[in-house]
Amino acid sequence: MSEITIGIDIGSGAVKTVLFRGEQWLAKRVERIRRRDPLELARQGFDEVLEEAKLKEKDVSYTATTGEGENVKFATGHFYSMTTHARGGVYLNPEARAVVDIGALNGRAIYIDERGKVLSYKMTSQCASGSGQFLENIARYLGVAVEEIGTLSKTSKNPEKVSSICAVLAETDVINMVSRAIATPDILKGIHISMASRLVKLLKVTGITKGTVLLTGGLALDAGLLAALQEELVNEKISGLTAVSHPDSIHAGAIGAALWGAFRHRKLAELQSRAAA
Repeated sequence: MSEITIGIDIGSGAVKTVLFRGEQWLAKRVERIRRRDPLELARQGFDEVLEEAKLKEKDVSYTATTGEGENVKFATGHFYSMTTHARGGVYLNPEARAVVDIGALNGRAIYIDERGKVLSYKMTSQCASGSGQFLENIARYLGVAVEEIGTLSKTSKNPEKVSSICAVLAETDVINMVSRAIATPDILKGIHISMASRLVKLLKVTGITKGTVLLTGGLALDAGLLAALQEELVNEKISGLTAVSHPDSIHAGAIGAALWGAFRHRKLAELQSRAAA
């Protein structure tokens, strides 16, 4: 029977947990942190996926963490989030040759091969207005639910330009737009275009020129951001890249952790077997 592994990805905004038997996905959970203790949420997710799969803690061969999960005491091992998003991205979309991970605090472009090996990468600066937290702050100011952002953005007819890469100054831009009675969809589309422009620049720096780009992280299901990224690839005449998302993109890091955990468990078992022989 294949090993049971659990992957836990603790991000700045949410804790994602998945349970695998070999490469078969059995259960998943995602919990927004919202000022709660991420370590407690990690334990909660761990217990819940086991319950869903009708398994016990003793059945788990390897519990792997990623992101900010180094301090999860019941974990077996920890993996760097760059490698877990890469591996999880290929699992979700085998055609993916790049992953754009857009989290609560920053974004990054990761160039990968068909196995999910990281070839190169580039991250946004810490102050960049290209993060999930920034977009949530803007939505709150505009009185828009986060779930509505993408739909509203796609209805824009005349997007307003947001020039600043600094989140604080960009928020000031938005305040000025509201005072000038700029329509909410045009503000959101302008923000999406600004974010997409920086993500395209990151992709360029990694060296990737063709293939499928998979969005992962908390903003992966923002349809407005995906549309803006697709438009920017055309505007920048990068015809070889196709940007896509996946319904489970937010779980990519946790998936990669579980799969790398399974790999490490098998390697350790092989070494022990050789030593015993």
